[in-house]
Amino acid sequence: MHKIAVLPGDGIGPEVTAAAVRVLEEAAEVYGLELSFDYFDFGGAAIDAAGEPYPEATRQGVAAADAILLGAIGGPRWDNVPREIRAETGLLALRKDQKLFANLRPARVLEGLEHLSPLKPEIARGVDVLIVRELTGGIYFGQPRGMSEAEAWNTLRYSKPEVDRVARVAFEAASKRRKKLTSVEKANVLEVGEFWRRTVEEVAKDWPGVELEHQYVDAMAMHLITHPADFDVIVTSNIFGDILSDLASVLPGSLGLLPSASLGEGTPLFEPVHGSAPDIAGQGKANPTAAILSAGMLATYALGRPEVGAAIEQAVAAALKTNPTADLGGRASTDEFTDTVLANLNG
Repeated sequence: MHKIAVLPGDGIGPEVTAAAVRVLEEAAEVYGLELSFDYFDFGGAAIDAAGEPYPEATRQGVAAADAILLGAIGGPRWDNVPREIRAETGLLALRKDQKLFANLRPARVLEGLEHLSPLKPEIARGVDVLIVRELTGGIYFGQPRGMSEAEAWNTLRYSKPEVDRVARVAFEAASKRRKKLTSVEKANVLEVGEFWRRTVEEVAKDWPGVELEHQYVDAMAMHLITHPADFDVIVTSNIFGDILSDLASVLPGSLGLLPSASLGEGTPLFEPVHGSAPDIAGQGKANPTAAILSAGMLATYALGRPEVGAAIEQAVAAALKTNPTADLGGRASTDEFTDTVLANLNG
């Protein structure tokens, strides 16, 4: 029995998470999985219920689970609470608490859906990139940090073990894909960038079958728009990965299409890249694709069933072509799209 800790969160989070759970339940029936689902407050919902975004009950629940399925968190309703108890602070704490140091964000333009991309079809065609973002180090966590009336300061810092371990995740992923890894930093002006490059090159010696190249982050941003199909796996730091993965997320045409996985030493976390979209919450308009694809990544990385993950991805791809949601030019509601995915999964 695999225990899934479900954190529906805020806004459209409960709706898209419910869709992902439905798909996992159907996959369990089709492929003989044994799954149980336990629900916990997180983000703004937890602030309302417990006065903090990551309460102790949730902390214990995720620690006891085999995987975490998260919806979306935050929204204007909680923007004015103190920084230390904001929804986003809870997410940082969850990643740190579970030692989830590698964030995997795939961005794929599905065949036949190139028209959804803001890029020209000939540029969007064939895009299939995986960004591996370091998640628990760098400037978001570096010390010292602070702010006074006159100035503010943050520290960009990485240790060799931090770079080494995320690089190994990226090389492993590249070895199972097209065997090309692009490491992104700013080695021409930052000592941390030079250190990052040197460490990745040391790790590369253990992966002779993977081609390694280096790019500066500003050039990489340009390349992701001008010729994104040239790239396979990209590994980079926390802040650069945050920016580049959001840039890459628009390549398929909608934030609603992008899943993610956060891996490390503790319970792995799976969540859509999009936000909580409170303006459409409760209206049945949310696109659950990213949440469902995140469930597919859960099957692959947490349950060790890549064939189930692939089947979910194929079912979603078919549904996107025949019954898309409104953000993709279709008319399907959240439930109607999910019904189509389930029908395809039963195939």
